[in-house]
Amino acid sequence: MHGSEACACDCGEGHEEGVREGRSEGGGEGGTEGRGKKDQGRPEGEGRRESGAEARSEGSQRLQVAAKAKAPKASSAKGGLQAGDAVPALELADHDGKAFSLGDLHGESYLIYFYPKDDTPGCTREACAFRDDAGKFERAKVRVIGVSPDKPEAHTRFRAKYGLPFTLLSDADKVAANAFGVWVKKQNYGREYMGIERSTFLVDESGKVKKVWRNVKVDGHSQAILAEAE
Repeated sequence: MHGSEACACDCGEGHEEGVREGRSEGGGEGGTEGRGKKDQGRPEGEGRRESGAEARSEGSQRLQVAAKAKAPKASSAKGGLQAGDAVPALELADHDGKAFSLGDLHGESYLIYFYPKDDTPGCTREACAFRDDAGKFERAKVRVIGVSPDKPEAHTRFRAKYGLPFTLLSDADKVAANAFGVWVKKQNYGREYMGIERSTFLVDESGKVKKVWRNVKVDGHSQAILAEAE
């Protein structure tokens, strides 16, 4: 376990992440407007810092637009990628806001896992499990890559807080989520909404999906992937 922050292992995964995910998808104009009013009168220095952050955000948005243009249609009747399908060469922004193309991974094995939201209980437990097994994945020559709709800035904080050694990609426009078939209708306490289905895809050196895990349960998941990869 990473020394700076313990993983939230005993929290209710489904309820907590469902509520937070629903909030992030629904948004709230009132909250944004309120923050805008509070921002009035800030020192000029803060304005410059915010301008820099906005520039980085715009760069990430351009990458999302480029990814959207390259996104293929779902490759099966069930929607999304299945074992034997080729992974599309999508380009997303990584946690540093830099362009990252899945096409550049040709020639190496990797797992790409989709999760709903940074720093929520289940997503933290899953990430920490991959972190703790990082040495085993390295020996198995399998690279670990996480994807969620969070922005690069959120990924940076998440990686730093829990000492995550692997790449996190930002899929704010759900381009990769739709291509892989993990953007689905969900239910939580009688409420329906669209969200990320926690899923993992093990990809071989040729760029084809070797195995798919959908509707993942976090406990024991990392070990199950290692058993398949080794």
